This record gives sequence, structure tokens and C-alpha cells, in this order.
Amino acid sequence: MKAVIMAGGKGTRIQAVAKDIPKPMVTVSGKPILEYQIESLAKAGITDITLVIGYLGNVIQNYFRDGAAYGVLIDYILEEEPLGTAGALYYLKDKIRDDFLLIFGDLMLDIDWTRFMKFHKEKQSSITLFGHPNTHPADSDLILTDREGKVIGIDPKNHVRDYYYHNFVNAGLYCISPSILKLFAKAEKKCLEKDIITDQVGQGSVYAYKSTEYVKDMGTPDRYASVTRNVETGLVRSRSLRNKQKCIFLDRDGTINRLVGFLNEADQMELLPGVTEAIKKANTSEYLVIVVTNQPVIARGECSYEELERIHAKMETELGEKGAYVDDIFFCPHHPHKGYAGEIPELKIDCECRKPKTGMLMEAAEKYNIDLNSSWYVGDTTTDIQTGINAGTHTMLVQTGEGGKDGKYSAVPECIEPDLYSAVEKILELSF
Repeated sequence: MKAVIMAGGKGTRIQAVAKDIPKPMVTVSGKPILEYQIESLAKAGITDITLVIGYLGNVIQNYFRDGAAYGVLIDYILEEEPLGTAGALYYLKDKIRDDFLLIFGDLMLDIDWTRFMKFHKEKQSSITLFGHPNTHPADSDLILTDREGKVIGIDPKNHVRDYYYHNFVNAGLYCISPSILKLFAKAEKKCLEKDIITDQVGQGSVYAYKSTEYVKDMGTPDRYASVTRNVETGLVRSRSLRNKQKCIFLDRDGTINRLVGFLNEADQMELLPGVTEAIKKANTSEYLVIVVTNQPVIARGECSYEELERIHAKMETELGEKGAYVDDIFFCPHHPHKGYAGEIPELKIDCECRKPKTGMLMEAAEKYNIDLNSSWYVGDTTTDIQTGINAGTHTMLVQTGEGGKDGKYSAVPECIEPDLYSAVEKILELSF
């Protein structure tokens, strides 16, 4: 597969850090951002790379030349005048015959590109967006999808959001079918999102790939400082899904939000004190944060899938407002016992995902390459502790919610802490 990197940015917002060089040549730990990208691609065997250059493009050409020093083959497209985020693709329409990657050159990243490309191929997508949660969803473009990952809309960052939303942000990486290049009749300024993606979304051919990997725009001095820290601590490299991940799995009711019985409306969702700070602390560590929750209210007909989405969207919105996020949410909609008014018969089954069975954790482990033996399950019930034991994770009981007094299992946790913040602190302490 070919990769195209948009490397023509001037970087006006980061002039305080680096002047008179193209934005992709800003160095982190002595190496340009663009070099990190090329090295990541080379690890996946993606060695055919086109760099689209503009402002001080000679600096880039003189540094990378033909790419031989990096084990790749690099050619260049020079924009005499800026053509926006997509216009230069016109020059590739007669050169590309297969799906290709499009990357913006100001992103620090280390990606398992093979997983991304596999998803794109399986969905037979015209354009696949690379999406992830971040610490500032309010000023980011949000990707709106259905449950199959098909993109149904993009909510731009300057739009007033009067609704609860999932923290799923466009990262600036794409896998694109060569059929898209037919849309370019001439070399003219085009916006990838407004002129190309929006049209394809309307045709139902755009999907979004969800990842927990590190992708960060270093376009401001603050973000540059954050990226530098994350490179130096090894977080960027360790978050690549080529590597085994560690995860803090969280129960929901009684652990993250206040226990109110069977929560079935978004207005009932209330985060417990200290939860946002706990998750934010975990986000800066080597651990993923994934919610795993039984939701029998679906099978019992007491809550619709749509309302459950609103409940989770409210949780993600409120976390995001304070700079925290969960990497994913897995829920079991089943319930084995019958006799409820309005129940959904096809969901009244003895499934493999309902805790303390381990189906949800196994699905998460497959999706994100998680080492369960190095991970933790944190919850407020003996069911949660038994789930962790069954899956082979470490276990932590919090004394919020049920506080372990549900009495369903005789499972004994490895640790007991008063709340989620203390639990995360203990996990991170035990990791060193």
C-alpha cells in the first residue's frame, strides 16, 4: 500500500517553538515529526511514500532525499500554491491503482497500520477515517457513526453542541480507495472533509476505525510539550497495537456513576466524586481504560439501545469536558430470566458475555491486543471480582456502590480501595 503525507504546513501556531522550518520538520527529541511517521510506516512494510510539500519544501527534500536511508522510496509533489487538504491528490490520479493511506504531517504517531488497512478492506469503504477519543473533544471534529462503524455525519469543532456526544474524534489519518481520485478533475483547492468526505458520507460509503493508539497534533506549544514528554517516556511507542496493551477494565454502575438501581435514562447518570480525576490520571499512564458492563435493562425492555447510547454519551461528554476519556465501552444486553413486561425474547438468553462470564473482556482483548494477565478489573460487586478472576486479570474492589455486599460470589479481590481514584492510584503504584 502507498502512503501520501501532506507535509506542506507552515505551522503558524507553533512559531514560538520552531521558526523558519516546515511544520512537519519540527523536532521532538532530536528528530523531525515526519521522520517518526516514515519510521512507523516502514515497520509495517509500507515503503512507497509520496510527500506533498510546499512551504520551504526544499528543507524536507534535502533531509529525506529518496528515502533510501529509511528503507523506503520517497517521491515528491510540490504545491506551488496551497491546494488545501486534498487538492494535491489530483496529481496522483494516474499513479495510484490501489487503496492508499493519507496522513497529515504534523501528527506524532506510532500505528499498527495493518489493523487499520484490514478494517478498511473488510468494510469495502471508499474512505476510512482513523478515530479515537481525546482530552479535548469539545474543540475537535467529532465522528458520528452507527453501531457497525459506518459514518453518518461529522460534527465540526466550531459547531454548538446541545446534545450528549461520544468522544470519538477524527485523528487526521485516512485509508482511501483509488475510486476517490476520479473526483479530482483538475488541480484546485479542495477540503478533504467538506468537499470529499461529506459527499461520500451521503452515499453511505465512509467508515471509521476506532483505535486507542497514540495520535496527537503537536501544532501548539502546549501540545508540543505534551508530545515531547510522551515520546521521552515511551508512551507513544508502547500504545502501538503492535505491542501488548495493559488495561484497567471498569464496571459502570456503582463504580463510575452513582448507583440508582437499574439506570435506564440519561438524566439518571451521575458521575461519582473523583471519577473524572481517576480516569484522567489513568489516561496519562500506560493503561487503557475500558468500561465493561451488564445492561439487562435492554433485554427486559426497560431501556432502548438508543437511550443506552445517550447514557454513555452523557458519561463521555462530562468526562471530556474535564479532559478525561474512556477508550471504549462494552456492554451485555442479555438477561437469562424471563417474565418481565416488555421483555425482548431474543435477548433473554444465557450468553457468553454477561458477567461473570468473560465474553466482553475477550472481545476487548482481541480488538486492542490486551494482555489480560497484566490488566485489572475494578468494580463494586463480587460479580465484578469473579469476572476478573475468570478472565485472569488482577482485581480491585471499590467501596462505592454495592461495596462488595451483593453476596453473589465468594470471590476475594486482590485489593480493596474506598473509591475509583484510590483504586487507580494503587494500580499505578503497583505498576512500578
